[in-house]
Order: sequence, then C-alpha cells, then structure tokens
Amino acid sequence: MVNSAINQSILPLVDQSLKNKLGCFSFVLCFLATVSVNVIGSQQERHEAKVPNIIIIYADDLGIGDLSCYNPKCSYSTPRLDHMAAEGIRFLDAHSPSTICSPSRYGLYSGQQIYRSTGRGGGAFEGPGGPSYLKPGTLTLGDMLKQKGYHTGVFGKWHVGLTWFDKEGERLGGGFDNSLLIDYDRSTPLIDGPNARGFDASFVTPNCPTTDPLYIYIENGMVPIPADRRHLRSTLPNPGGKWRWDNDEGWMAPGYDFLEADLMFYEKTEEFIVNHLKKSPEKPFFTVFSTQIAHAPVLPAPEFVGNSGAGPRGDFVVELDTLVGRVIDLVKELGIDDETLILFNADNGAETMHVDWMREDHDHDPSAGLRGMKRDAWEGGHRVPFIARWPGRIPQGQVSDQITNTTDIFATLASIVDFTLPDDAAVDSFDMLPVMTGKQDPVKPVRPHLLTQSFRGEFQIRKGKWKYLDHQGSGGNNYERGVLKKYEIKETAPEAPGQLYDLAADPQETINLYFKKTEVRRELQALLQRLKQEGRSAPVQRKPVGFQNIAIIPFTDAQVSK
Repeated sequence: MVNSAINQSILPLVDQSLKNKLGCFSFVLCFLATVSVNVIGSQQERHEAKVPNIIIIYADDLGIGDLSCYNPKCSYSTPRLDHMAAEGIRFLDAHSPSTICSPSRYGLYSGQQIYRSTGRGGGAFEGPGGPSYLKPGTLTLGDMLKQKGYHTGVFGKWHVGLTWFDKEGERLGGGFDNSLLIDYDRSTPLIDGPNARGFDASFVTPNCPTTDPLYIYIENGMVPIPADRRHLRSTLPNPGGKWRWDNDEGWMAPGYDFLEADLMFYEKTEEFIVNHLKKSPEKPFFTVFSTQIAHAPVLPAPEFVGNSGAGPRGDFVVELDTLVGRVIDLVKELGIDDETLILFNADNGAETMHVDWMREDHDHDPSAGLRGMKRDAWEGGHRVPFIARWPGRIPQGQVSDQITNTTDIFATLASIVDFTLPDDAAVDSFDMLPVMTGKQDPVKPVRPHLLTQSFRGEFQIRKGKWKYLDHQGSGGNNYERGVLKKYEIKETAPEAPGQLYDLAADPQETINLYFKKTEVRRELQALLQRLKQEGRSAPVQRKPVGFQNIAIIPFTDAQVSK
C-alpha cells in the first residue's frame, strides 16, 4: 500500500522530468526502490515538526503589470502565478532594493541596500566582473539557514560579482576581453562564489545568462568548461526579430545554451530537491531558483513560442508562469507541499525597450500605468510582484497594501526559523511574517519608511503616501531623446534639486511638490540623512516568531478559485 501511494505521487514527476529533458528516469526509479519507506516516515516526522522548506523564485526585469493577477489589462494570462497568489498573499506595494539587477540581488542575499557594500550605488557586472558585493563576513540568507540546519542551493543567474585571477595571480577587472585572461586553475574554486557565501550546492552563470559575457556555467565553485570562443549575435536563435536586442558578443564556453537557459535552471532546482529528499529527507532545504525571464534578449524556449498571443515577450512570461507551476506541482508530487514556503519576487521593473514594444505592439503595459521602468527611481522602476504561498500557514486569498522591500525576505525567514539576527546583519530588513500570516493590523504599517536606490545609486525614501527622490530626473534613463521621448513628463518644478510626490493623490508622480510641501520634504530629507548615518534602517533586537508559533490553518485547494 505504501509503495502504491509513492508510485502514484512520483510518477507525474517522472513524466514531467522526461518532458523537461532532465534525463533522470533511472535516478527516480532508484529513488523509489531504495528509499520509499524512509521518505514516507521522515516526511511524517517533518510534518509534525512543521519545519518549512523554503523556495525563492526570483524573476528578472519583471514589471508589476506583467502578471495578470496584478494587471487586469494584461494582454496574456499567468494562471499558475494567479493561482499561487489566490492560495497565499499578494503584495501590491512591494519594491526591489534597486532598479537594476546586481544591487537588488545583493539586497536579496544580504537583507541590505547596496550602499552598505559599496558606500554608494552599484552597477551590473559584465565580463569577469568583481569582487562580490557580498563581502567576507556578510551574513547571507544561505549562511543563516545553514546555521539552522538547512541544505542550501542556488540555481540560475548569480550576478553579484566574482573574483577571477590571471596566470600571474592578479585579480582581473571587468571587460569582455579579460575573459580570455582567466586562469581557471588559480581562480577556482571561486573564493566568493555561491558555495563560499552560504550555499551547499550551486549551478549558476556569473552574469545575465543571455546578455552579458562571460558565457559559462559555474557548478559548486568550479567551471566545467571554460570559455574559449567568441559568441556572435548573428548566431543567436531568435523568435522575433528585434527581440534579439541586448545580447552582447563576447567569450563563451562550448555547448553554452541561450535558448533553454531557464528550463535548465529549473531542472537543476528540481534535481537538487529530489536528491535532497533521497539523501537527507529529515532535514529542511532552501533553494533559490533565479530565472533570467524576462531580461533581454527575449528567448522563449521553443515549446512556448506563440503560446501567449502577445508576441515573444508574452511567450517568455508564460514560460516563467509555467515554470512556477512546475515548482508547485513538484512539491505536491513529493508530498511536501504543506511544509514548503514558496516566495515569488523580481529584481526591478521591465526593460525600457520591452516596455515600449509591449505598449506599442501588444497593448500591454509592464509598468501597469506607473511612471518609469528599469533603471528609473519612479515607481515603474522598482515596484514589483511579490507573492508568498505556504499552505496551512499563510491564509489564502490575502491582498496586502503593506509597503515591503525584497530586503525584507531576510528578516521574515529569520523570524520563521527562529534565528535572532545580529545587529550588524540584514540592517535594511523588516519582518513581514505577521502580514503574511494575517496577524498584522492592516492599518498599522510594518515599515515606517522605505529606502530604494536607482541606477546611479541615488536615494529615494518613502513614508506613507509621501515619496522623496534625493535627485533630479529619473535616476536612470534619459527621456529627452530617443524612443523614451514620447514618455517624457514635463517637470513641474524644474529648479528643484529633488522631487516630492503624494502617491495617494498622484500615483504617476507627475506633480513635484518639492517647494509646495516644504515641511514634508524637510522631514524626509532629515530621515534619509539619519538612516544613512545610523548605518541601518531596520530596528535592532528583532525577535523571531519561530515556526512553532505560527498557527495551522485548514487549507483546501477546492476553496481557491481556479
């Protein structure tokens, strides 16, 4: 009877794995034959202990308007993410720490704004690019969860910087040509790769997988196949002409796959989870599935081409939606759904050309009517989707207006696993667990303020409905010429050195109240200065809740609208 139950639960996984080219049929059969009884027993023990597995799905360049559960005018549907939101909580006022990739990833892994590492802002790495923004001694998500007994992994785009050496032992800087100077024997195992920053297992690309050379795979700090040839843009598979835009030529490893990158990252994530349950089912796991969707160039895998009815980028987001569904299906098939927390988040708003082309060609707005896009300090640059699902622990069907930041994931997970954060760790992270579990008064904000940083590292601070930008202009893109000229909004206070907006009355940030609301502006300026001087924006002595103190809520899939 036990073996029959296991076969019924695992056979869909085998079928899906074959479909995804994982090639692990024999592995799964071995898994069934050797550990079936142990898995059932250990899963029962973990269910009673209620220790959560944790999966973070981290999307790339995905705007608040790119999911149909956020945007009623979305030109395609994202049913799996919509259903995930219906089964948990969807945040309407969630933000990335920065408006570009690398600084936001630093915020995810450290719970801190990028200026804690660099003193100001931080760019996105290209070529060898490094050293890591995650400096030695920085407590990372992986570090924290390993200390609590988790098996940790990260798969996909890394992009927080790596240290590479040439044959003389000198550290290489960025730049595409420096890729050929790497001495892999001297450079690996990487001194600041994922496995040196709290992750037991990793399969990553150093930069954007299809945009920025160095085009190689890094597995557990090692490079199985070095780059030895020049990638030419003309050889890039492409489903839609202009959507090949932003693929840089540079050095590449033989066999590097541009077209099915995210399918491969999912397969590595799946393999990690299945392997973990085979070897150490009594332990919880933590993994980050770091996609490159919907970063440029737009390269949906062949099985998704034409699926959305909204062009290549619509197909790309549908691929992401499908992969999220596969993650949820996987944990269900493995019998660990009710003990697994899944978080979905993104690193910044949609890319400039993508916003323009989707608006012009498909009547779809990735920014959902907000001003700005990737690199901009306006809301379209950093307001992003954030969804959390944990059956039986996070009540279904919640929609929250609480202001939150990607950095808050750190303190929230610390609270769940009963980890007391040191005062020098995750200094920009607030615990959102009371919101997720429905215990927080919706009128009372968890965050008294919110810090974000734009492409150039300039600061924005939010308090309630008021938002102050400590700079002129967008903080990123140039709206005075080129394709973005048509989206220019004339400045109502052109002499002002900064910007102040009332987001309740003016969510599109069109009326600069810098001179008209002097007291509010000065209050926010003083608050920004104080937070920078104090070295933290989050409170000290944060007391974790612990999973034992989170009430169990009956969860019935039938209650959630399909």
